[in-house]
Amino acid sequence: MKKVFLTVCAFSMMFSVQAQWKPAGDKIKTQWAEQINPQQVLPEYPRPLIERSMWSNLNGLWEYAIAPRGTSEPASFDGQILVPFCVESSLSGVMKEVGERNELWYKREFTIPSNWKGKNVALNFGAVDWKADVFVNDIHIGSHKGGYTPFSFDITPFLTGKTKHKLVVRVWDPTDRGFQPRGKQVNKPEGIWYTPVTGIWQTVWLEPVSANHITAIKTIPSIESSSLNVTVSTSECKSNDLIEVKLIDKGQVVATAKGLAGNELRLGVENPTLWDTQNPYLYDMKVAIISAGKTVDEVKSYTAFRKISAQRDENGLMRMQLNNKDLFQYGPLDQGWWPDGLYTAPTDEALLYDIKKTKEWGFNMIRKHVKVEPARWYYHCDKEGILVWQDMPSGDMGNRWEPHKYNGGTDKERTQESIDNFYREWKDIMDLCISNPSVVAWVPFNEGWGQFQTEKAAAYTKAYDPSRLVNPASGGNHRPCGDIIDLHNYPGPRMFLFDAERINVLGEYGGIGLALENHLWWDKRNWGYVQFKNENEVTAEYVKYAKELQGMVKRGFSAAVYTQTTDVEGEVNGLMTYDRRKIKINEAEVRKANQSVINELSK
Repeated sequence: MKKVFLTVCAFSMMFSVQAQWKPAGDKIKTQWAEQINPQQVLPEYPRPLIERSMWSNLNGLWEYAIAPRGTSEPASFDGQILVPFCVESSLSGVMKEVGERNELWYKREFTIPSNWKGKNVALNFGAVDWKADVFVNDIHIGSHKGGYTPFSFDITPFLTGKTKHKLVVRVWDPTDRGFQPRGKQVNKPEGIWYTPVTGIWQTVWLEPVSANHITAIKTIPSIESSSLNVTVSTSECKSNDLIEVKLIDKGQVVATAKGLAGNELRLGVENPTLWDTQNPYLYDMKVAIISAGKTVDEVKSYTAFRKISAQRDENGLMRMQLNNKDLFQYGPLDQGWWPDGLYTAPTDEALLYDIKKTKEWGFNMIRKHVKVEPARWYYHCDKEGILVWQDMPSGDMGNRWEPHKYNGGTDKERTQESIDNFYREWKDIMDLCISNPSVVAWVPFNEGWGQFQTEKAAAYTKAYDPSRLVNPASGGNHRPCGDIIDLHNYPGPRMFLFDAERINVLGEYGGIGLALENHLWWDKRNWGYVQFKNENEVTAEYVKYAKELQGMVKRGFSAAVYTQTTDVEGEVNGLMTYDRRKIKINEAEVRKANQSVINELSK
């Protein structure tokens, strides 16, 4: 009888929590929105490259308040918000805008599990847009600026003897009224510009750590020397603490290295299995800190052996190579927006869905457009075997467009604070993805949006990560720098410039529009570069463009990006609708056309 009573109580509590939350507004939603349980929101471990076995997910219902900027913590809060969905999203349960004159406050309580005794406690945020101030038990413990990258605090000194602890987060985000990187967020969405995203939009979690613990793992492979260079960063610099890295293949340790934190360790593997789009082979890793012969911190990770490079072909044309073989890279422009969660996918299954569809359609690459994804998205790309071009989100959006000339690009409208912030956030973004084998190209600028110091930005990017290609300005003001010259043309493919010294790519084209009733963000404000009436017409136009592109491959194009994976708000030029409920193409015909383009180089 007691067991039945407890079961009924647990069910009643769950029902009560769900009754307190529901999606806000009447906009279209994905099928995954229906699967959300407020008590288990995005329950997967959020950082696959540094995974600890013990952790506590803080996603779920928090209190929130919107208050004038500069005021103290509100005495009373406005209601509940479902973290980690931004306050403007439907899935937050709020769907309100904040604006640059206000701040968004979050509050919740948390407890520390009893089996964490003797450990330090790290508080981790996947991403908060844009400036976050964090308070634990009414003590301001730190701040972070940057809307796209993770940050952590060791909160151990601020935990009292109480059972429950208070956590408050204050967020300010000026959206398009500030200089910060923000991608396509604007205060007045229309056309290709979308709804603001303010506040917590990725998982928040706690985990027990040692006083000296692993904070970053950088892995850079060399297929020529069959070696892996690993650099491990830790929270403290202790000369008597050793780092141990074990490389594991199918459960067997195949290489080991030891050294000091911050030093590059080299692990050799005889005849390593290479990672590529057809066989995305991953090796497991274990990384530990050893102090006085005892393991004080240990995490799971993974890596891969692969090489991305540029090389002239038999006709003297610069080509992209994967593992020293020419490969035409072809994929969609993927903006990573969701009608219900905006920047945040409703579930991990949803996050994976777009990647799997891209592979099914015969593509081998994704251009992640002026947005950065949670770490699990890159993990899925690593597992599925799809290449990624990573954009820097645009910001400080002065547009000095001279796209067909080798001049342009200015920093006259940027303050030194804005310039410094650009490089700091870009470095943080590269740090996030630098160990993901799927990421093969960095894109600092898009279409002249906030483009400045192009040569310096390209050189900085290449110096920071010489193992990848640098596409300095996708469709922007073309400057003689970087590895790639990137043209944009709508609707059909076109080669209107050629650079004999760099890789030539078509960074955007297409935009074939189809508005499907009952799957639209807006009823009357929808557009595409060209509009058609049904799936057959869209497919025919897509295949026509693909055949035109195929003819340009031998003439010099080494990659192409089709706009785009899904509809986004008012844009209806996706291969599927914004709610992911309708595919707008004949998938078999598109796959066949895509494979023909990719295979053209191997003929």
